[in-house]
Amino acid sequence: MAEKVLMKGNEALAEAAIMSGCMHYFGYPITPQTEVAAYMSKRMPKIGGVFLQAESEVAAINMVIGVSACGKRVMTSSSSPGISLKSEGISYLAGCELPALIVNVQRGGPGLGGIQPSQSDYFQAIKGGGHGDYHLIVLAPASVQEMVDLTFKGFDLADKYRMPSMILADGTLGQMMEPVSLDLGEVKKYDKPWATTGTSTHEGRNVVNSLSLSPAQLEEWNLSRYARYEQIEKNEVMYEEFMMDDAEICIVAFGIAARISKNAIMEARKRGIKVGMIRPITLWPFPKEILNKTAGKVKSFLSVELNMGQMVDDVKLAINCQKPVYFYGRTGGVLMTPEEIVNKLTEIEKGEAKVW
Repeated sequence: MAEKVLMKGNEALAEAAIMSGCMHYFGYPITPQTEVAAYMSKRMPKIGGVFLQAESEVAAINMVIGVSACGKRVMTSSSSPGISLKSEGISYLAGCELPALIVNVQRGGPGLGGIQPSQSDYFQAIKGGGHGDYHLIVLAPASVQEMVDLTFKGFDLADKYRMPSMILADGTLGQMMEPVSLDLGEVKKYDKPWATTGTSTHEGRNVVNSLSLSPAQLEEWNLSRYARYEQIEKNEVMYEEFMMDDAEICIVAFGIAARISKNAIMEARKRGIKVGMIRPITLWPFPKEILNKTAGKVKSFLSVELNMGQMVDDVKLAINCQKPVYFYGRTGGVLMTPEEIVNKLTEIEKGEAKVW
């Protein structure tokens, strides 16, 4: 059995990035992810890596573009408003087809909001966040161990498909401490013949660019990118099923909301409510197929989120509106309790809940 160490989520994620072969980090402090940058500032010099606190989030993401264009693994991290500032650069990463890992340890919003945990950046992460036709691979951890594992996975998927990936965590996961295993296995190496090499001749020169003045060429680029996205949706969906064998109500929740929901499910079962959960681990690609299949077995769905219902429409689309979808959420940085979820489940059982 691999040895476990007690680590805070933000720091465990940072160490996992280093173990994934990331030698370059650019960021800017913002609560509740500042420990990621602080950890990198101490560790990177010791391993011969590069840490740089940029003058702004905009500068940080453009530094990421430069390093990725050279074929190196690179990461940036921030929290909600900081990710908004990086959104143009994230679109440039997608347009240039450059791999990178972007970490969002979410806080409440909109605006400056507050520093407490939230899941209100779901739309931003899943629907793009920046301009143009593109997706990010979005991974949603629900424990400190998954902060580690999905960081490792995020770098791998980014290189495999030559696109940016994102860890969508929250302030609770970033700040909590849990035992974790850092035995991540072998780091996969990917050939990057597209990377810039600094050659001074035109022969074989690589150019990394997202600008096309030809509509036909730009369309071709986008169609090619979306063909790759189809392969990702086919091959890379990750989810967890919890107590779904005889469930009549299916909770759909991710991240810390899913973790709270597990306790609610255990209590609801004691009260005779047959409920289980499907937890999306990849928010994009979304686990549409399993949800659609589940719609033929359950009576209804309950989306549990730390926002105002941003995932509900994706659940409805996944199940083709075959069954009613309910919603329970808290916002502004307020965590729901298991008892609150159980109360909502009781309302659904009694036919007193409003379909969302």
